[in-house]
Amino acid sequence: MKKAVYPGSFDPITIGHLDIIKRSSKIFDEVHVLISNNIGKKSTFSTEERLEMIKTVTKQYPNVVVAVDDGLVVNYCKANNVSVIIRGMRNYSDYEAEFSLFQFNRDLNPNVETILMMPTTKNQIVTSSSIKELVKFDADISKYVPRELVQMITDKIKNA
Repeated sequence: MKKAVYPGSFDPITIGHLDIIKRSSKIFDEVHVLISNNIGKKSTFSTEERLEMIKTVTKQYPNVVVAVDDGLVVNYCKANNVSVIIRGMRNYSDYEAEFSLFQFNRDLNPNVETILMMPTTKNQIVTSSSIKELVKFDADISKYVPRELVQMITDKIKNA
């Protein structure tokens, strides 16, 4: 069984994230969507809220597992017999960050491969940070986040 992990903070999950999850679920037997806390960012949504959001929008994909882990992704891979890390890459600045991350992961566990996936064209501009900014300025986010989460995301960000 070929397993992959797609790690991220998902604060909140966007249609760009969902695009990569959907496409990955067609390639791998099992895809772990791993919620990790980024030590460089303060989360808007609690871990439990992010877990529920992701479970809600991935329930139609039976081979998607949603998990939480605050350790190194390569350690999660080893503990869960996962051999591939999936990373999304929208632009050149993402490439620079992902290249460094790849090198560290390769050094820590050479048995884990990293695959970079580009989002579809319409999702290249979508980031969790941009969603938060759009909500703060009362813009419509329905094109950028799963529709069943629009109200919950808007309410949470406006009241944060």
